[in-house]
Amino acid sequence: MRRYDRLREILRLDPDKDFLTIYRLTATYEFPWDFTRALELALFRTYAVPAIGGLLAETAEFTERTQKRYDDTALLLDAVVEHGFDSDTARTAIRRVNRMHRGYDISDDDMRYVLCTFVVIPARWIDAYGWRPLTHHERRACANYCATLGRHLGVKEVPGSYEEFEETLDAYEKAHFGPSEGGREVADATLDLMASWYPSPLAPAVRGGGLALLDDSLIDAFRYEAPHPRVRRLVRGALRLRGRAVRLMPPRRAPHYARQNPEIKGYRDGYDVGGLGTFPVPGAGGCPVPPPRRPAGAEAQPPA
Repeated sequence: MRRYDRLREILRLDPDKDFLTIYRLTATYEFPWDFTRALELALFRTYAVPAIGGLLAETAEFTERTQKRYDDTALLLDAVVEHGFDSDTARTAIRRVNRMHRGYDISDDDMRYVLCTFVVIPARWIDAYGWRPLTHHERRACANYCATLGRHLGVKEVPGSYEEFEETLDAYEKAHFGPSEGGREVADATLDLMASWYPSPLAPAVRGGGLALLDDSLIDAFRYEAPHPRVRRLVRGALRLRGRAVRLMPPRRAPHYARQNPEIKGYRDGYDVGGLGTFPVPGAGGCPVPPPRRPAGAEAQPPA
């Protein structure tokens, strides 16, 4: 297989009918590392909305159990990518997410914004740092995939195209980004988590590299000291060089899913999708909800 053969396969598919197949090929064959990093950045952006950052801090899931919250979020979302919307595993994951969300007071606008980050931020990341830019074909398929996911998650007034997702995201960030104590607390915890994945002597460099990837709107919202321009150029230049190096490598022959990521630390012995996630507790922004029993047919997942 040659480097662009899979792209040719993608372009032969219909982004309105075959969007799951296209999304899976793009996210798990063409750009698995980039999608992981981009979705981490997408999550980070949501903290800059005070209502979201404040709620996440109030639940304490992102500050006291950061690794578990990271693992569960990645695994629940990726279960749909890997198994498809009609599978028992995906249905279990979606029910799990919906049951968690119902325990908190989350506005429709905030839910829609978070969904927009899943569409727009990976596209922007790949255009900046990927081994090739995303095609319009892939953007359309990604928008259709996330629109379908959004409807399963009960998101109202889901945008109908990539362009609408992008316009909605930009307008919402312009109107709602701002400083909050909760947002900064969750951002700090997430940076600390990412630094913990590497040997301790590298922690300051990892944290500095993470800050260098944040744009000025995020730096201002979290009230971080702006990284030196040379540091930003160095970090972003290194990512662009990585993309050029990947372009010269042979194409991936097997898909790579989130459960295979080394950053997933909490489930070395495997996991049950029906047991993932967390639920509100008294005083954490919602009412207590008991964890559901594993539905019949829900698949247990192997260790990463």
